[in-house]
Amino acid sequence: MTAKRIARLVALAAATLVAATAMAQDKKPVSETEKNYMGAGSSPLADVPMYQSTNPKAPKMTQAEFDKARQIYFERCAGCHGVLRKGATGKPLTTDITLERGTDYLKTFIAYGSPAGMPNWLTSGDFDEATVDLMARYVQQDPPTPPEFSLEDMEKTRKEYVPVAQRPKKKMNNYNINNIMSVTLRDDGTIALIDGDTKEIINIVKTGYAVHISRLSASGRYLYVIGRDARLNLIDLWMEKPDNVAEIKVGLEARSVETSKFKGWEDKIAIAGTYWPPQFVMMDGDTLKPRKVVGTRGMDINNQYHPEPRVAAIVASHQKPEFLVNAKETGKIWMVDYTDLKNLKTTQIDTAKYLHDGGFDASRRYFMTAANASDKIVVIDTKTSKLEAIVDVGKTPHPGRGANFKHPKFGPVWATSGLGDERIDIIGTDPAKNKANAWKVVQTLKGQGGGSLFIKTHPKSNNLWVDTALNPDPKISQSVAVFDIRDLSKEPQVIDIAACAKIGDDGAKRVVQPEYNQKGDEVWFSVWSAKNKQSAIVVVDDKTRTCKTVLNDPRLITPTGKFNVYNTMHDVY
Repeated sequence: MTAKRIARLVALAAATLVAATAMAQDKKPVSETEKNYMGAGSSPLADVPMYQSTNPKAPKMTQAEFDKARQIYFERCAGCHGVLRKGATGKPLTTDITLERGTDYLKTFIAYGSPAGMPNWLTSGDFDEATVDLMARYVQQDPPTPPEFSLEDMEKTRKEYVPVAQRPKKKMNNYNINNIMSVTLRDDGTIALIDGDTKEIINIVKTGYAVHISRLSASGRYLYVIGRDARLNLIDLWMEKPDNVAEIKVGLEARSVETSKFKGWEDKIAIAGTYWPPQFVMMDGDTLKPRKVVGTRGMDINNQYHPEPRVAAIVASHQKPEFLVNAKETGKIWMVDYTDLKNLKTTQIDTAKYLHDGGFDASRRYFMTAANASDKIVVIDTKTSKLEAIVDVGKTPHPGRGANFKHPKFGPVWATSGLGDERIDIIGTDPAKNKANAWKVVQTLKGQGGGSLFIKTHPKSNNLWVDTALNPDPKISQSVAVFDIRDLSKEPQVIDIAACAKIGDDGAKRVVQPEYNQKGDEVWFSVWSAKNKQSAIVVVDDKTRTCKTVLNDPRLITPTGKFNVYNTMHDVY
């Protein structure tokens, strides 16, 4: 290596400290787990044609270079820095900042990362030096803007495979619908409907890419699934062989769907929220015909305008005909009255950033949701439609829907695990009978480590299950911890779920998302490997904590989320 080359590397390493300080989101350390989470998954926007403007101050790029860099940005960077580069979980990368920093500075930052969460793209091996240079020049160009997506655009994509008049008038199959599992086959663009009683696959249903969630209509007849590519599918579980009856594309990238649950409104209204454009749409529940689109752009909780508040979790209130919509970047929760779509009434509640996922307490009155960048859990009283509390918890909480149980000392509680550390926080949820403990962390447990995506229990169970799917240690990511909720002073039992699957040594075999069957006596785990590797589902006996059944059908490609019909319909978790 030449002296000049060595001097250059030394200078780059020294500049890293300056770059990390200047551009980091904050000074809190970020684990390898969180870096993996922030950079994981490609965006469906990577292949969407966009408008490109020319900035005379920007470094030169050919059209081919620009197109290549644009794809890399949407696959690797947009999740944190935003589509418009205005900043989301990561810092803004607008041209007023990037042009001032210059190419050499940006190359250093991209190559070596920062302690606050920016991945080290060069030294990790993800990028070579040419790609680092390409991306440093790209972020100095004016950001290309994806197209908007109107109600008219949505309607053009809508398909009714089976019109309402031609659908069954009664259930036409012998399945125990309440115990069907809707299983996301992430990289296959499908879901598997699995009979929870027989463990047999009922149907593999074509859906959007990387289905994020499955939700049930209030009656339990209709299953709604939405992919990252914003394709929403409606599946009729009454059919002889449950399958798609309608679909629509509600935007370019999405994560959330929900349906109306309040008495008198069962199955009538569906709502879906999108990452791009930043908006949500309300539709007819049985046809997916779009009726009302609402944009979320506006002021955040600090009275700063944000052009890209992505819609994260959406839940339906059990207390009144309202949806609760998390606008991620603004830190605001929208309470949306769905009784009159023409004269729509909404209430915006200031909470904390950045809103992500969550679920109800056991009474189904209080919505508990993570503001994961703030290390907080937000509590909304759905009866009054007001903020009840904001609770400090561990680093980067990621509860899924959370876990409700009765604590032997503190009464009804709700628990969350997280991405950033090993903490499992237990929060009191009974202000009526246990006021002293309400909306406080009453106990903290120690799990296996950071990288937890889901925590789960069941009203009929004595167990609290915690996954660690994104932990960098394979021994941890391939196992789960289970606590006895009757005596939480005991150390958790660690169960090697991947070993139960017996699918060989090849593949990541990350164990993700415990999900109970309807009876609460089985827990289902996904053993998630790459698309070209074998995956499986392991069913565990909840009482004995032993592996009971392995589903290793080759059609189960990259299984991740699992949603039991009854538990999802009734918010049992």
